Amino acid sequence: MKTIRVEAMAKINLGLDVLRRREDGYHEVKMVMQTVNLGDTLILMRKEESGITIRVDHEELPADENNLIAKAARLLYEYCSIPEGVEISLTKRIPIAAGMAGGSTDAAATLVGMNRLFGLGLSDERLKELGVTIGADVPYCIQGGTMLSEGIGERLTALPDVPEAFLVIAKPEINVSTKYVYENLHADRLKSHPDIDGMVQAVRQKDLSGITEKMENVLETVTEKEYPVITRLKELMKAEGAMSSLMSGSGPTVFGIFSEKEKAETAWEKVKESGLAPQCFCTTFAPRAQTITEEKE
Repeated sequence: MKTIRVEAMAKINLGLDVLRRREDGYHEVKMVMQTVNLGDTLILMRKEESGITIRVDHEELPADENNLIAKAARLLYEYCSIPEGVEISLTKRIPIAAGMAGGSTDAAATLVGMNRLFGLGLSDERLKELGVTIGADVPYCIQGGTMLSEGIGERLTALPDVPEAFLVIAKPEINVSTKYVYENLHADRLKSHPDIDGMVQAVRQKDLSGITEKMENVLETVTEKEYPVITRLKELMKAEGAMSSLMSGSGPTVFGIFSEKEKAETAWEKVKESGLAPQCFCTTFAPRAQTITEEKE
């Protein structure tokens, strides 16, 4: 049977601002999103018998309809009336509940992979329109790269690729509730907001120093108070030569940006030795959200 392999990349937020809470409960955001070379692997296999089968390699993840992969697959089955079945196997590498869109990128990879697997012929724009019904980050995760994200995350403006740099990504052994963070953020009381427009300008100018100088995330005002380990990780990375360090999304993952590979690798070792973050990675920026390969059995 035909098989598709998709590498689904994680994201970080180079800048994250929350403008207001909308009447429908969603928050109006303005963010610069960036894909990184840290990803999950999805294997999608076309089957003659109908139905969706999900296999996961991580005990914390459901293998039923509560998994975003299953929700994405079901969405396409209903939208396109696919007669055949599919088996989707997930190898998880992106930390769970980390503020890196791990679930959203897996859902996006499912949409893109099934579109290819069954020859559905759906455009990326149509996949994004479908994906936003699953989660606000899914449209971004269909394309990836460097983007300005507005609205609830569905209004995307592609930006030039950021300059080459090296990253240390560290996820402490805590899980943060995104709902809790947003419910405890009072955007109307914030004393200052990130300069997202200035960051966009720095991205367009290929100015890595300008980008790192503008790095700010308003959600830190909630999460750092609850989890001081986030502050400690940021300080450690800066002490080891990071141009800047920031929490991604609602946390608790922290990343540092380094101009030199050697400094990043040294910082990576120091973070591992510190015991502050059991999951720690040394990587780079990625230009896209997925890499797809096709093979026949």
